Amino acid sequence: MHAPEPAESAAAPLASLVAHRHEFLGFLQRRLGDRALAEDLLQDAFTRSIGKLSQLEQEESAVAWFYRVLRNAVTDYRRRNGVAARKLDELSRELSEPTEPETHAAVCQCVKGLAATLKPEYAAALQAVEVDGVAVKDFATAAGITAGNAAVRVFRAREALKVQVKRCCGSCADDNCRDCNCHAPA
Repeated sequence: MHAPEPAESAAAPLASLVAHRHEFLGFLQRRLGDRALAEDLLQDAFTRSIGKLSQLEQEESAVAWFYRVLRNAVTDYRRRNGVAARKLDELSRELSEPTEPETHAAVCQCVKGLAATLKPEYAAALQAVEVDGVAVKDFATAAGITAGNAAVRVFRAREALKVQVKRCCGSCADDNCRDCNCHAPA
Protein backbone atom coordinates (compact mmCIF):
# COMPACT_ATOMS: atom_id res chain seq x y z
CA MET A 1 0.00 0.00 0.00
CA HIS A 2 1.35 3.42 -0.88
CA ALA A 3 1.17 6.67 1.06
CA PRO A 4 -1.72 8.84 -0.11
CA GLU A 5 -0.82 11.70 -2.40
CA PRO A 6 -1.58 15.20 -1.07
CA ALA A 7 -4.47 15.54 -3.52
CA GLU A 8 -5.92 12.22 -2.31
CA SER A 9 -5.58 13.14 1.37
CA ALA A 10 -7.28 16.51 0.75
CA ALA A 11 -10.23 15.05 -1.16
CA ALA A 12 -12.31 13.98 1.86
CA PRO A 13 -11.82 17.23 3.84
CA LEU A 14 -12.55 19.26 0.70
CA ALA A 15 -15.75 17.32 0.07
CA SER A 16 -16.74 17.94 3.69
CA LEU A 17 -16.12 21.68 3.37
CA VAL A 18 -18.08 21.89 0.12
CA ALA A 19 -20.95 20.01 1.77
CA HIS A 20 -21.03 22.63 4.57
CA ARG A 21 -20.78 25.65 2.26
CA HIS A 22 -24.32 26.83 3.02
CA GLU A 23 -23.68 26.71 6.79
CA PHE A 24 -20.39 28.56 6.36
CA LEU A 25 -22.12 31.25 4.34
CA GLY A 26 -24.82 31.65 7.00
CA PHE A 27 -22.15 31.85 9.70
CA LEU A 28 -20.41 34.69 7.87
CA GLN A 29 -23.61 36.48 6.88
CA ARG A 30 -24.81 36.59 10.52
CA ARG A 31 -21.53 38.16 11.59
CA LEU A 32 -21.15 40.61 8.70
CA GLY A 33 -24.76 41.47 7.87
CA ASP A 34 -24.03 41.45 4.15
CA ARG A 35 -24.49 38.42 1.90
CA ALA A 36 -22.21 39.67 -0.88
CA LEU A 37 -19.41 40.38 1.59
CA ALA A 38 -19.97 36.98 3.20
CA GLU A 39 -19.69 35.33 -0.24
CA ASP A 40 -16.44 37.20 -0.92
CA LEU A 41 -14.87 36.24 2.41
CA LEU A 42 -15.98 32.62 2.02
CA GLN A 43 -14.47 32.35 -1.44
CA ASP A 44 -11.26 33.96 -0.24
CA ALA A 45 -11.09 31.57 2.74
CA PHE A 46 -11.67 28.56 0.46
CA THR A 47 -8.96 29.74 -1.90
CA ARG A 48 -6.41 30.30 0.87
CA SER A 49 -7.24 27.03 2.61
CA ILE A 50 -7.27 24.54 -0.26
CA GLY A 51 -3.52 23.88 -0.06
CA LYS A 52 -3.65 23.22 3.68
CA LEU A 53 -6.36 20.55 3.60
CA SER A 54 -3.91 17.70 3.05
CA GLN A 55 -2.41 18.47 6.48
CA LEU A 56 -5.68 17.64 8.27
CA GLU A 57 -5.84 14.17 9.74
CA GLN A 58 -9.59 13.63 9.91
CA GLU A 59 -12.50 14.71 7.78
CA GLU A 60 -14.44 15.83 10.89
CA SER A 61 -11.67 18.18 11.92
CA ALA A 62 -11.86 20.01 8.59
CA VAL A 63 -15.19 21.66 9.43
CA ALA A 64 -14.08 22.81 12.89
CA TRP A 65 -10.76 24.00 11.47
CA PHE A 66 -12.52 25.92 8.69
CA TYR A 67 -14.83 27.65 11.20
CA ARG A 68 -11.66 28.91 12.93
CA VAL A 69 -10.39 30.11 9.55
CA LEU A 70 -13.68 31.96 8.99
CA ARG A 71 -13.66 33.53 12.48
CA ASN A 72 -10.13 34.78 11.80
CA ALA A 73 -11.21 36.11 8.39
CA VAL A 74 -14.06 38.08 10.01
CA THR A 75 -11.70 39.48 12.65
CA ASP A 76 -9.15 40.48 10.00
CA TYR A 77 -11.84 42.09 7.84
CA ARG A 78 -13.21 44.11 10.75
CA ARG A 79 -9.73 45.20 11.75
CA ARG A 80 -8.85 46.31 8.21
CA ASN A 81 -12.22 47.96 7.65
CA GLY A 82 -12.01 49.79 10.99
CA VAL A 83 -8.59 51.22 10.21
CA ALA A 84 -9.67 52.34 6.74
CA ALA A 85 -12.87 53.92 8.10
CA ARG A 86 -10.96 55.82 10.79
CA LYS A 87 -8.43 57.08 8.23
CA LEU A 88 -11.19 58.25 5.87
CA ASP A 89 -13.03 59.97 8.73
CA GLU A 90 -9.83 61.71 9.77
CA LEU A 91 -9.15 62.82 6.20
CA SER A 92 -12.72 63.99 5.76
CA ARG A 93 -12.52 66.08 8.97
CA GLU A 94 -9.21 67.55 7.85
CA LEU A 95 -10.58 68.43 4.44
CA SER A 96 -13.74 69.96 5.93
CA GLU A 97 -11.82 72.38 8.16
CA PRO A 98 -12.12 75.93 6.84
CA THR A 99 -8.94 77.61 5.69
CA GLU A 100 -8.00 81.05 6.94
CA PRO A 101 -8.54 83.93 4.45
CA GLU A 102 -4.99 85.24 4.86
CA THR A 103 -3.68 81.84 3.81
CA HIS A 104 -5.31 82.26 0.40
CA ALA A 105 -3.66 85.67 -0.07
CA ALA A 106 -0.23 84.43 0.99
CA VAL A 107 -0.12 81.41 -1.30
CA CYS A 108 2.03 81.53 -4.39
CA GLN A 109 0.19 82.64 -7.53
CA CYS A 110 1.77 79.71 -9.35
CA VAL A 111 -0.65 77.37 -7.60
CA LYS A 112 -3.67 78.52 -9.58
CA GLY A 113 -1.95 77.95 -12.90
CA LEU A 114 -0.48 74.64 -11.80
CA ALA A 115 -3.85 73.39 -10.53
CA ALA A 116 -5.14 73.69 -14.08
CA THR A 117 -2.48 71.19 -15.23
CA LEU A 118 -3.85 68.43 -12.99
CA LYS A 119 -6.27 65.75 -14.13
CA PRO A 120 -9.68 67.42 -14.61
CA GLU A 121 -11.29 65.54 -11.70
CA TYR A 122 -8.44 66.61 -9.40
CA ALA A 123 -8.63 70.23 -10.52
CA ALA A 124 -12.42 70.23 -9.99
CA ALA A 125 -12.03 68.71 -6.51
CA LEU A 126 -9.48 71.32 -5.46
CA GLN A 127 -11.53 74.15 -6.94
CA ALA A 128 -14.67 73.07 -5.12
CA VAL A 129 -13.17 72.15 -1.74
CA GLU A 130 -10.16 74.44 -1.39
CA VAL A 131 -11.16 77.53 -3.35
CA ASP A 132 -14.96 77.58 -3.18
CA GLY A 133 -15.10 76.17 0.36
CA VAL A 134 -17.55 73.37 -0.44
CA ALA A 135 -17.65 70.60 2.17
CA VAL A 136 -16.22 67.29 0.99
CA LYS A 137 -19.55 65.51 1.46
CA ASP A 138 -21.34 68.20 -0.60
CA PHE A 139 -18.69 67.93 -3.31
CA ALA A 140 -19.20 64.15 -3.30
CA THR A 141 -22.94 64.56 -3.80
CA ALA A 142 -22.43 67.05 -6.63
CA ALA A 143 -19.84 64.81 -8.30
CA GLY A 144 -21.99 61.70 -7.89
CA ILE A 145 -19.37 59.81 -5.84
CA THR A 146 -19.15 58.58 -2.26
CA ALA A 147 -17.83 60.86 0.48
CA GLY A 148 -14.89 58.49 0.96
CA ASN A 149 -14.07 58.60 -2.73
CA ALA A 150 -14.28 62.40 -2.66
CA ALA A 151 -11.96 62.60 0.33
CA VAL A 152 -9.43 60.37 -1.42
CA ARG A 153 -9.75 62.40 -4.63
CA VAL A 154 -9.07 65.68 -2.78
CA PHE A 155 -6.13 64.09 -0.96
CA ARG A 156 -4.62 62.80 -4.21
CA ALA A 157 -5.23 66.15 -5.88
CA ARG A 158 -3.38 67.91 -3.07
CA GLU A 159 -0.48 65.49 -3.36
CA ALA A 160 -0.31 65.92 -7.15
CA LEU A 161 -0.40 69.70 -6.76
CA LYS A 162 2.40 69.58 -4.19
CA VAL A 163 4.56 67.70 -6.70
CA GLN A 164 3.79 70.27 -9.41
CA VAL A 165 4.51 73.23 -7.09
CA LYS A 166 7.79 71.68 -5.94
CA ARG A 167 8.80 71.07 -9.56
CA CYS A 168 7.91 74.64 -10.58
CA CYS A 169 8.86 76.66 -7.52
CA GLY A 170 11.78 74.68 -6.12
CA SER A 171 12.97 75.92 -2.72
CA CYS A 172 10.07 78.34 -2.44
CA ALA A 173 7.79 75.30 -2.07
CA ASP A 174 9.78 74.15 0.97
CA ASP A 175 8.24 77.08 2.87
CA ASN A 176 4.73 76.36 1.54
CA CYS A 177 5.18 79.16 -1.01
CA ARG A 178 4.68 81.87 1.58
CA ASP A 179 6.16 85.14 0.39
CA CYS A 180 6.79 83.56 -2.99
CA ASN A 181 9.70 84.91 -4.95
CA CYS A 182 9.98 82.22 -7.60
CA HIS A 183 8.26 84.39 -10.27
CA ALA A 184 7.22 81.32 -12.16
CA PRO A 185 4.65 81.91 -14.88
CA ALA A 186 1.08 81.43 -13.67
